[in-house]
Amino acid sequence: MIPAPLANGFCFGEGPRWFEGMLWFSDMLGEAIHTVTLDGSMTTVALPGHAPSGLGFRPDGSLLINSTQRREVLCYDGETVTTCAELAALVPADLGDMVVDSRGGAYIGSQARDGGVIVRLGPDGAATVVADDLEFPNGMVITPRGRLIVAESTARRLTSFEIDADGGLRDRRVFADGLEGPPDGITLDSDGAIWVSMTLACQFARITEGGTVTDRIDLGDRTAIACTLGGPERRVLFLLSSTDAYPQRLIGTKLSRLDTVTVAVPGAGRP
Repeated sequence: MIPAPLANGFCFGEGPRWFEGMLWFSDMLGEAIHTVTLDGSMTTVALPGHAPSGLGFRPDGSLLINSTQRREVLCYDGETVTTCAELAALVPADLGDMVVDSRGGAYIGSQARDGGVIVRLGPDGAATVVADDLEFPNGMVITPRGRLIVAESTARRLTSFEIDADGGLRDRRVFADGLEGPPDGITLDSDGAIWVSMTLACQFARITEGGTVTDRIDLGDRTAIACTLGGPERRVLFLLSSTDAYPQRLIGTKLSRLDTVTVAVPGAGRP
C-alpha cells in the first residue's frame, strides 16, 4: 500500500478523528485544530496558549480537546472554546490521547512513562481515575463489544479493558505485546484488528489480537504519529506523520504530513 498525500504545512499532527465529512486533528505545536476534506481543503481553529492533542466528539457534536501541558479539557461548540475540566489534581503527567464513548464520557490518558493513568470525564463533568500503572498510555479505541484498547508506548504493547456499566474499566488483558516500535495513535477495523502508528519503526501496521502483523505501510525515514479510519464506508485510512518522534525538536517547523490509503476492511467502534 502506497500512501497518497492529502495535506501538509502544519507542525505536529495528532489525534485524528473523522466527523461530518471531514478529518479533524490537532496541531500540537502549532496551537491549533485543523480540518481537512477529502479534496485537501484545510481550515483552522486557533488555540493560542494551548498544545492540543487528543480529540473526541460528544453525541451532541461538541468537540473535546486535551490541552496537554495545562492538563485541561477544552470544549469547542463550533463557535467558542471553553474549559470544561481541569485535571491537574488527578494526573501525574501531561495529557495525551482521548476516546469518547457513546454516552459522552471521555477516556483521557496521562502520559507518565511509569504510573500513567486513564481518567474518565463523565458527561456530568465528574472526573475519576479508571486505570493506573500504565506505561505512557497513548492512542485509544472502544470496540463495538464495549472494550477499551490503549497503546502503551514505552511498554510496546496494546492493552484491553472491559468497560463497566458505570464507565469504569476492569478485566485488564494484553491485546498484543512485543511490538516492533512504540505505539502511538491507533484505530480499529470491523475484523477486530488494530492499525497502529509505530513511531520509531517508521511504519503503520495492522495487528490482530495476539500480535500478528497482517499489513505494513512503510514510511521510509518519516515517523508514524497517528491514524484513523474514516471517509466513505470508513475505508480511508488517514495517516499523520512527521520527521521526528519528539515534538519539541519540531517547534517552528511545518514538516508534518497527512496521507491516505484505501483499505479493504472498514473502520469500526469509536472513534
